[in-house]
Amino acid sequence: MTGPRYTPLALSLPAAVPFVGPETQERERGAPFAARLGANENIFGPSPKAVEAMAKAAAEIWKYGDAQSHDLRQALPAYHGAGPEHIIVGEGIDGLLGYLVRLLIGPGDAVVTSLGAYPTFNYHVAGFGGVIHTVPYKNDREDFEALFARAAEVDAKIVYLANPDNPMGSWHKGADIATALDHLPAGCLLLLDEAYVECAPEGTAAPVSADDVRVIRMRTFSKAYGMAGARVGYAIGHPDLIAAFNKVRNHFGMNRAAQAGALAALQDQDWLASVLAQIGGARHRIAGIAAENGLSALPSATNFVAIDCGHDGVFAKAVLDGLVDQGIFVRMPFAAPQNRCIRVSCGPEAELDAFAAALPRALAAARGG
Repeated sequence: MTGPRYTPLALSLPAAVPFVGPETQERERGAPFAARLGANENIFGPSPKAVEAMAKAAAEIWKYGDAQSHDLRQALPAYHGAGPEHIIVGEGIDGLLGYLVRLLIGPGDAVVTSLGAYPTFNYHVAGFGGVIHTVPYKNDREDFEALFARAAEVDAKIVYLANPDNPMGSWHKGADIATALDHLPAGCLLLLDEAYVECAPEGTAAPVSADDVRVIRMRTFSKAYGMAGARVGYAIGHPDLIAAFNKVRNHFGMNRAAQAGALAALQDQDWLASVLAQIGGARHRIAGIAAENGLSALPSATNFVAIDCGHDGVFAKAVLDGLVDQGIFVRMPFAAPQNRCIRVSCGPEAELDAFAAALPRALAAARGG
């Protein structure tokens, strides 16, 4: 019998994905979720102007999207003090992560990340044969000083740092990260994932020049802008690195409707401000629900809140399972000690009401009551 001749690297990898999506879980449980609070989507939704723009673009969906994402790349610099040559648009941050790793990482090359940080980065590194080195969180925050020190020890080509962080919702002052760049080893690139930065306090975004060859920053329309299903992200970096993406990217990966929607969303900052206010209210409500049940919510600079369940990962998983059994989709960190928490996305009152009703029962079941 003959078949495809896989590479040794492909044969060594598990056929797994970083996240099991809610749709998969719904199929497995045979019922839809009553509250979808696990994927950190913006349940408050995108700008109506973005929806209108995507509907209009859909009439011409027979056309390929602009391979240069020209209009969006011309609009974004006004928000970042950069030029179009500093920006590449791609299929969400996840797609851009894959392209960046493909550009820089080969078999045996070292990268450094935090133990328990966003796993899709690790997924791409493994796919190209890179070696992942991890450092622990410090007080539920990614420890960029330890990350940079570890990078020097292993001659890392990339350091991954999310600010604000997923899954804990914690954050650093951007100025502190910028100052610490003096300790980033030569030849190492800081990959700064700023997916949630619009939700964060003023001063969280790192004040780093787009011409700084040591840093590439990644942003998305999936979170605050409410367009997760459209898959639009962008990276800001030195023009030479940005130009290198053209060597490996899918030049027609961005569809027309997504490009039009992102441009309209970017131009509707009033809607963004209203959504951010709703996210702030939802964070407060989730913290209140936690307190009502004797739990503590961690401070959050994102569109989700990590709730400390007060025990270990086994107990938190039991709480999570109890919520899922009641139709409440949430997630939890996968590495200790962060896995003592469950992670709850911000959402409208109806979804949070459902979570508030289900949490006491899930806690009782986890405690054996």
